[in-house]
Amino acid sequence: MGVSGSGKSTVGDKLAQQQGWVFIEGDAFHSEQNHAKMRAGIPLTDEDRSSWLEALGLELRRHAAHGVVLSCSALKRAYRQQLRAHVPDLAFIWLDLGREAAAQRVAGRGASHFFPATLIDSQFAALEPPYDETGLLHLDSEHPLDDILQRAADWLQRRPHANP
Repeated sequence: MGVSGSGKSTVGDKLAQQQGWVFIEGDAFHSEQNHAKMRAGIPLTDEDRSSWLEALGLELRRHAAHGVVLSCSALKRAYRQQLRAHVPDLAFIWLDLGREAAAQRVAGRGASHFFPATLIDSQFAALEPPYDETGLLHLDSEHPLDDILQRAADWLQRRPHANP
């Protein structure tokens, strides 16, 4: 989980490969209407995200027994709770990234990506940092990718669901 540009897709895909688990790219489950809103620079609302989170929860449940990694912003506690309603022991890795670094990374994607850098501020406005939540690993997204992957893999191996 984390704001746009935090590395969720990159870390998630590589971590899933390392673990031999399924990787779900959360952005692929957004409706065309959500993609159109974001391309137009309009932040998504809780209502916009509701059916998206429901679809992600169903996918998580479908793959949970064999291991799954999902890239999803999960910015608010309510979003994380909605996902955990499908998989109660769901763990989150929060890839924490500052506003300036996020803006730089998102701007570096170019115009072909549906999420423009102009929406970065809306991500930080919506973010409810999960400091007090259980089942969460907090990582600095500006650390080298190999370090992030190693810390995440070590943490996952210590969790009860690590070997489905």
